[in-house]
Amino acid sequence: MPLALKIVLIVLAVVLVLFIVLIIVGRKMQKKQEASQADIEAASQILSMLVIDKKRMKITEANLPKVITEQIPKYMKLAKMPIVKAKIGPKVMTLIADVKVFDALPVKMESKVKVSGIYITEIISTRGKVTVQPKKKGFRAKLAEKAAKAQAEATKAKAPAKSKKK
Repeated sequence: MPLALKIVLIVLAVVLVLFIVLIIVGRKMQKKQEASQADIEAASQILSMLVIDKKRMKITEANLPKVITEQIPKYMKLAKMPIVKAKIGPKVMTLIADVKVFDALPVKMESKVKVSGIYITEIISTRGKVTVQPKKKGFRAKLAEKAAKAQAEATKAKAPAKSKKK
């Protein structure tokens, strides 16, 4: 057998083994996530809160209780999480929000939310008028818009001015 064929077969075998391992690990993680989601739903309660501030920051900078920061895995401590500072009753608390909830949560407004421990899982209602912030354009979208404008200007400049003869 030629050497190139042996190398290709070895690479294919390694890729196949990695693919199988990823499938097995993915299934285990999915089962864990489903179990934790059921626990979150069971422990959730509805609270009324005034959102003071919200931002994405590292868990270590978020001023969360020490017990919580110790339980979080090391790789999550480096990632930026959606943190919400809210007044619940007379207390000001720091909470972690779900990514979907974080974008929709209005600042400086009172909201009824479903909370499980310090984790905001969903918004039930908001008092007052909610203003939807326009979504920021990404780099590619801005680039495409500039290209479209340049294209339009180029076609305008190329079009000859029509003169009317009488």
